[in-house]
Amino acid sequence: MKPILSVKDVSRAFGHVQALKNVDLDVFPGQTLGLLGDNGAGKSTLIKVISGVCIPDEGKFTCRGQEVRIEDPSQAQGLGIATIYQELSLVDTRPVAHNIWLGREPRRWGIFIDLHKMERDAKEILGRLGITLPSVSVDVEVLSGGQRQAVAIARAISQGGDILLMDEPWASLGVEQRVLVQRMMKDLKGLGKAIVLVTHDLSNILEITDKIAVLRQGKLAAYADSKSTSIQEIIGWITGALAGTIPEKGV
Repeated sequence: MKPILSVKDVSRAFGHVQALKNVDLDVFPGQTLGLLGDNGAGKSTLIKVISGVCIPDEGKFTCRGQEVRIEDPSQAQGLGIATIYQELSLVDTRPVAHNIWLGREPRRWGIFIDLHKMERDAKEILGRLGITLPSVSVDVEVLSGGQRQAVAIARAISQGGDILLMDEPWASLGVEQRVLVQRMMKDLKGLGKAIVLVTHDLSNILEITDKIAVLRQGKLAAYADSKSTSIQEIIGWITGALAGTIPEKGV
């Protein structure tokens, strides 16, 4: 299987701080990649680089076999890259359907918002993702944390997202809501979506990911199949107690 997105030799410095140094990363369709590391390891910077928020000093990107440029969020979105941040960026006082199509509302005669079509399309995409909500016309503020994540995921998919960057998606969720989000992630994999998951929670990381990438001090410290590693190894890679195995350049 060929990666849908490859990041090669990406580096980024902020003044004298080297946030990323020659990082390689492959993201595959229908798989979840766990991007792990301690605070300051470079995870957030790498996500910002891939999403076009931050331009790297060096490096290149290949998407679907073609070398591409990612220098702003619109370019990333055009490549099918969607980022779901912990804060979600939802408008609490607007209905579900409005949040899913925010800024891209269907219009009649190019002027009036077509509310019927917007709600119908919102129901269609939620149904396709297996997401059940009270209604697409209720305000987001009345939803649970897991349901709010569902709306954010639906919005990302509606934007054409085939590569989903998920930043701490269950950091503030309860157990039941966390299970809901993880089920949605499994369903997304079944639809062929590629997921990059950033999380500090290692409790069941090996069950919900296919591959693990560990960043340490801005460098790729380890890259492994989830089935062939252990939590103890991951902790060792994160802390630097163990030397990780990473693919050779060009392989």
